[in-house]
Amino acid sequence: MHLRGRPVDRMSAAPGYQNGRRSAAALRRRRILLRTLAVLPVLVVAGLLLVHFAATDPRTTSDDAQGRQPPAAAAPASLDDRIAAIIADAGDCRVAVAVADVSGDVVETYGDDSRFFAASTAKIITAAAYYHLVEGGQLRLDEQLGDFDAAFQLQAMINDSNNDAWLLLMQRIGYPELIDYAASIGITYDPEENLLTATDLAVVLRGLDNGVLLDAEDTAQLLGFMQDTNNEDLIPAASRADITVHHKYGEVEGNLHDAALLSDGTATFALVVLTEDPRDPATDDVDQIQLIRSVTQAVEDTLLPTGR
Repeated sequence: MHLRGRPVDRMSAAPGYQNGRRSAAALRRRRILLRTLAVLPVLVVAGLLLVHFAATDPRTTSDDAQGRQPPAAAAPASLDDRIAAIIADAGDCRVAVAVADVSGDVVETYGDDSRFFAASTAKIITAAAYYHLVEGGQLRLDEQLGDFDAAFQLQAMINDSNNDAWLLLMQRIGYPELIDYAASIGITYDPEENLLTATDLAVVLRGLDNGVLLDAEDTAQLLGFMQDTNNEDLIPAASRADITVHHKYGEVEGNLHDAALLSDGTATFALVVLTEDPRDPATDDVDQIQLIRSVTQAVEDTLLPTGR
């Protein structure tokens, strides 16, 4: 008779056998051994998998392998933290920031979310409204407005921030029509009050960039007016050379603003920074200028990093 293919006499002669049967102690030892052998392959495979994933995990660096922490510069602060710190350092200056990816629907806001005196940033709305009425056949670019035609006045209003041109264009559109146009694109705007939130301006910029407001030809012309303007000291001055900037600034009596589209060729973001200094309007605006530049750098570093 054979047991598991082995002669009985050999099995009987093995340690732990009594009269051809295993002793209780031997059976216990055998069960322990079998359990250990069953678990061992699982432990070996698990160990090999851990080694594999550690070697291929992109978060693992040579510094990690040598027991050293990566340098702090490898993990920059989040955009929220950076902008919050900039606003916290602004003292009594009232600040609002809005950031929006033009391909989405979300506008991220920071600081004061109430309305500011918009100054000349609102000229973008007037320009968009005029082009919209031209596309609808109600107005023309070649009609006379003052000493020049409407096309010239649009360029003067946006590129040179000319207030006379702004007044002529608003009067030609009509204040009630301008209010209605603003409502049609999702914002509340009364030209006699000239109050806007940072979100309002971000919505206008996003609609302009993605072609929702105007046709391609008019969009291109208006964006062209928003480059190389009479004031490039705010967002453009802080922007990297590889970023394309289209913007409209505003400045009056302690208010200093800039609203821009920033693009690296693969993504575009609307950035709006509104600031109001409660001190004497004649006070130097150096701090507000630096604040706008710092926010610009934070947004570009985080959302449009070099080598994107």
